[in-house]
Amino acid sequence: MINVTELRPGNYFIDEGNLYRVIDILLNKTAMRKMVAKVKVKNLRTGAITELARNSGYGVEDIHIDKKVMQYLYDSGETLVFMDGKTYEQIELAKDTYSDIIPLLAPNSEVTIVSYEDEVLDVQLPSKVVLEVVECEPGVRGDTVSNGGSKDAKLETGMNIRVPLFINQGDKISVDTATGKYDGRAN
Repeated sequence: MINVTELRPGNYFIDEGNLYRVIDILLNKTAMRKMVAKVKVKNLRTGAITELARNSGYGVEDIHIDKKVMQYLYDSGETLVFMDGKTYEQIELAKDTYSDIIPLLAPNSEVTIVSYEDEVLDVQLPSKVVLEVVECEPGVRGDTVSNGGSKDAKLETGMNIRVPLFINQGDKISVDTATGKYDGRAN
């Protein structure tokens, strides 16, 4: 058990049977009261982000989260299949649970699987992924007023994105996984 005031962003803990990851913490101390910790957390099982208010001295169970780098292999229809590159162990995760990251998953890309006691809690993407442009209209020189110097492009995963006019079909681009937007040309 650790005191709630000792939590920091990125820590994992259990409170009232729920698994949480700390996003932010604010400690508030007034003259006549105990310190109150307002902890912004993400429930790792439901994905809900909430704020917990606890008095100092309140104990939570500190837990150890396992993180393993795995390779995304393919979409089997109902599940996403990942493989550990060292042991060749494969796991399948429900596709509907991770539908938000599917447009950023290219075959053979590496992700971090977050688990607690063999229960998979999250799939973390790297901050940027490299994807190939499979379809895009040719850029028209001088046409920067009507569409702001960008055009639509379809990536190898089926994701549609806005890219600068100089990007062509077959180019590899970097996509920011937090925003889902073009981040630059890939080398």
